[in-house]
Amino acid sequence: MPQVRNNYIDGAWRSAEHSSESRNPSDTNELIGSFAIASTTDVRDAVTAARKALADWKETSPQQRFDILDRAGDAIARRKQELATLLSREEGKTLPEAAAEVAKAAHTFKYFAGEAVRLSGASLRSVRNGVDVDVRREAVGIVGLITPWNFPFSIPAWKTAPALAYGNCVILKPSELTNAIAWELASILHEAGVPRGVFQMVMGGGEVGSALVTDPAVDAISFTGSGAVGRMIAGQAVARGARLQLELGGKNPLVVADDADLDKAVDAAVRSAFYSTGQRCTASSRVIVDAAVHDAFVERLVERASRLRVGNALDAASDIGPLVSADQLSRVSRYAEAAPSDGARHAFGGRVLEAPANGYYFEPAIFLDGDMRQAINREEVFGPVLSVFEAIDFDDAVRIANDTEFGLSAGIFTASHAKARAFIRASNSGMVMVNLPTVGSDYHVPFGGRGASAYGPKEMGLGAIEFFTQTKTAYVAD
Repeated sequence: MPQVRNNYIDGAWRSAEHSSESRNPSDTNELIGSFAIASTTDVRDAVTAARKALADWKETSPQQRFDILDRAGDAIARRKQELATLLSREEGKTLPEAAAEVAKAAHTFKYFAGEAVRLSGASLRSVRNGVDVDVRREAVGIVGLITPWNFPFSIPAWKTAPALAYGNCVILKPSELTNAIAWELASILHEAGVPRGVFQMVMGGGEVGSALVTDPAVDAISFTGSGAVGRMIAGQAVARGARLQLELGGKNPLVVADDADLDKAVDAAVRSAFYSTGQRCTASSRVIVDAAVHDAFVERLVERASRLRVGNALDAASDIGPLVSADQLSRVSRYAEAAPSDGARHAFGGRVLEAPANGYYFEPAIFLDGDMRQAINREEVFGPVLSVFEAIDFDDAVRIANDTEFGLSAGIFTASHAKARAFIRASNSGMVMVNLPTVGSDYHVPFGGRGASAYGPKEMGLGAIEFFTQTKTAYVAD
């Protein structure tokens, strides 16, 4: 029997009565590991430990917090290849993509190490004579982080690093599909010297997450995942007055104008829609092409998709790895099978692949005659399924792009500066890419969407301070 990796509570590794297994989606015969399932008592103990540690951690010097986060960033960078291999084996993204994710996590910890010593406020004169005003930022308190399986290392990093930098205590609940890589992050933080109770990790499913969300001593919840789960969390957290940050789904449009460089636009569409097996909230699931170049674009898109190789995530020849689980494979294939009866015209792919064996492999799919009444365009498929729309002109393309409840990421390919600026102004999305894929983000700027894609302050960079700190205004008389 493999060793069970335990939860991390109050500075120690705690065993549990029950455990779960993690298997390689590229080859389900391979067992990644066994992981302790936390109980509701474990969650409560973690909250108690965090409450006990909070006062001292909030008063810890910025230099001490810098040192811990900086050491964590260094450790991640040193172990980049090892961690990337584990990430690929557990989640299924290709090794180059996994390596990029690990590198981003290292950069994120290093960046927020610096932010710990740059935390600033404001000093102003009052409108009343003889009174000064100081506005300072302080930690929110205990923060519960519930993170997804699709970026199982970088998303925990970009939530944990700012939370700790600004003096909060953290309880992380990773996806039960990717406990192995999350466990490594907990181990790295332990070795970096995080004090007891300041960072903790509880593994498990919905019961563990619900216990964290509903605990009255948890001051804030940050969740990344599906809209359905996000709405449930919102109902639980808002009802008790917790601070809430939700990053949810997307139906991200990529507009191809009549003056676009088609080769670059096709490359961006393929990378946005199909890489990471389409399992990204920022993936381009809708490509909206001007009628003047529609047919030429589609021809090049199908040809490019036909050359993609789907295979084991660790195989250097693989462009795309497997979907993460049997449930995800079933979900994505159902959408692809139903699309033609919904009015979409099949152009390429969409099959469950029998080879390589023992994995959750799916052939990227392209559908034409896109219409916002079709399920593959209204709902988040979260797989390599791309729908192509034909737009009459630029204004029609913008209208189609905005015709969704989601508003995470949007892109346009054009040679016109005026069209690019017009699209940036008109887009309802929280992030806009010009002559770039809709995927990809920098750790030092805000990340997040609008509408059904998000709730609360943005994540990352300059946005993180808005969620992980609260202001205090002090009036001081002479």
